[in-house]
Amino acid sequence: MAGEHNTVYLLGSIHVLRAEDGGLPQVAEDAYRDAERLVMEIDLDDELAGDPAALAATMQRMAMLPTGQSLHTVLGPDYAAVKEHAQKAGLDLAILDPFAPWFVATVLLQVELAKRGFAPELGVEQTIATRAAADGKPIQGLETAEQQFAMLAGLPMPQQKRFLLMTLEESDDLDAEIRELLSAWRSGDTARLAKVLGDDFDEFPELYRPLTEDRNRAWVHEIVDLLDDQDDYLVVVGALHLVGRNSVVDLLQQRGLRVTQQ
Repeated sequence: MAGEHNTVYLLGSIHVLRAEDGGLPQVAEDAYRDAERLVMEIDLDDELAGDPAALAATMQRMAMLPTGQSLHTVLGPDYAAVKEHAQKAGLDLAILDPFAPWFVATVLLQVELAKRGFAPELGVEQTIATRAAADGKPIQGLETAEQQFAMLAGLPMPQQKRFLLMTLEESDDLDAEIRELLSAWRSGDTARLAKVLGDDFDEFPELYRPLTEDRNRAWVHEIVDLLDDQDDYLVVVGALHLVGRNSVVDLLQQRGLRVTQQ
């Protein structure tokens, strides 16, 4: 997008990658070199975001169920299926009994990705943040880590349970979905990326608004403000936030802004 005196680039990221997935696509490299400043979902230079132990402790604190509740009691009949899935992943679900379903969903997905060699330090954000620190390029965040946790913790319990069940369904087809996602991402195939997003939420439409759409709307206000600056910006958000209904790109275009793909 072109402002009066600057350019704002939008880069869809993959949060976790494997060593064999290679570096950034050339178009991303070009945008990074041109940008003086970076914007990410979370400012990875933030004190909390930059301390994995403190981040994990904060997440666990915000994920604790109220006294008298447990994962077993809030899941009810669905507990057996979640337990079976956890056992297959090599995880003792009893350890997670004090925690809310959204946290359990996150842990199970992390375990499945780690088994396949995916790691956040190899993902797009961390790769770019490390380079930006060396190059002296400042980073700002669209959200804080605590805001992300609060969003998940604020989901009503039925939606948290649906989020966990959606994660289990994704895990069943994770290898195929990863291949499709990475292929579409590297080729810049937005139609295929949108299909991946659509497939995830087709069975759980009530999760699309809080997990995706509401966040997109909040981010767009800040992204539009960047067009009044003198510096060029590279905005890095999850790739699936840039495609589909009421995506960041869609919402920007609804405001009359011209967003072109490179």
